Amino acid sequence: MKKFQDYIVENGKVYQTQEEFLHRFENFKSALERVEKKNIAANGKTTYALNKFSDLSTEEFRKYYLLPNPIPGDHKVAGIEVLKPTVTAVPTSLDWRAKGAVTAIKNQEQCGSCWAFSATEAIESAWILAGKSKNSTLNLAPQQIVDCDNYDGGCNGGETGTAYDYVISAGGLEGEVSYPYQGQDGTCEFSASEVVAKISSWNYATEWFSETTLQQNLVSWGPLSICVDASNWQDYASGVMTWEQCAFINLLDHCVQLVGYATDPTDGPYWIVRNSWGTSWGVDGFIYLEMWADTCGIAHQATWPKL
Repeated sequence: MKKFQDYIVENGKVYQTQEEFLHRFENFKSALERVEKKNIAANGKTTYALNKFSDLSTEEFRKYYLLPNPIPGDHKVAGIEVLKPTVTAVPTSLDWRAKGAVTAIKNQEQCGSCWAFSATEAIESAWILAGKSKNSTLNLAPQQIVDCDNYDGGCNGGETGTAYDYVISAGGLEGEVSYPYQGQDGTCEFSASEVVAKISSWNYATEWFSETTLQQNLVSWGPLSICVDASNWQDYASGVMTWEQCAFINLLDHCVQLVGYATDPTDGPYWIVRNSWGTSWGVDGFIYLEMWADTCGIAHQATWPKL
């Protein structure tokens, strides 16, 4: 009980009733056991730990933070072409954060809006790389997509491709200042006069699950939007998650941003992936995924918006 009480204080948790307190306590005990088992199985390659999600059951975690309707791994929109890499010889490592092309970590909260965040983050990176803004000052509004994209489902999920289509049809995205994030569905209040960034089209960034094409396009164009299976990400803390640790079964339930890759002397090459669960999760908001194993379905749904 002392561990749970400390957890409540450290994470600023507030439970309204005794019934809720006991329910969260049971989830916490399950998380303790689950984390211990995962760490033993990982043998130091990946670290799992308690975090702000540890008072949720695995079912609640998936309900509140992942897509209610996962995207089939082989889903493709007819007529959308795959980007052609401008380079085939790639560096041994790449981190677009170091090049100023990645904005600050965001937090989608308890809303299945990751698809809108992923599209927004990709547009931010494209806008920065085009010399239109700096990463320290650019902060676009995923809430606009959540509220105004009538094709997708807001907090009930959607896809990055149709998010781009909405942004194109609307004439662009407002900034966070004029259209702040609410963490829930709202009424569309888009103002064309407040548009900060625009795109004209979008492309896929990989073909038939090719990590080679994914890597080449990441180097060629910039940080990419990707959709993955994140159902086993609840307890991730650090290290490289392997394909065996990911539950990928050809369904993608979370959209994020691929920002680079590197090699660990012990664990080998890994992808650097930006999440939208705040900086308190993972490695300051990021997760590392094993390369060349299609870990979590990383090479299935990758896209890039064009200005």
